[in-house]
Amino acid sequence: MTTQVFVVTHAKDARFEKGLRSFFEYRDLGMKAATGGRVTASVIRAAGSHEFSSQPHLHKTQFQLVYVLKGWIEFEYEGQGVVRLEAGSCVHQPPGIRHREMGHSDDLELLEVVLPADFETETVASVNPETR
Repeated sequence: MTTQVFVVTHAKDARFEKGLRSFFEYRDLGMKAATGGRVTASVIRAAGSHEFSSQPHLHKTQFQLVYVLKGWIEFEYEGQGVVRLEAGSCVHQPPGIRHREMGHSDDLELLEVVLPADFETETVASVNPETR
């Protein structure tokens, strides 16, 4: 993979915006533009004033990595059960793995890297298909 342009972003200039989930705010790190849509990278943080809810879902990706910068987040993963990630924890979510968020701290911040940049999210009936 080659990039088309050099990109650098700084925390002091960060702009967080609403995105896929109302209880999170997203800071685009500019990787989608830099890689011609091959990769997206975002810092995601809790938006404290929004009510949390999460449905089981999967992402149609080639690669997805989540690294917790601050706070904690819990997911239930297909075939894995509940996994708590804390500051310094990293998870590779294989393509198509069913999961749902169980909860997160008010101070949550995480880094997410996904290939491709534009990917689909599909709601599913349950995290574990055999327990519908």
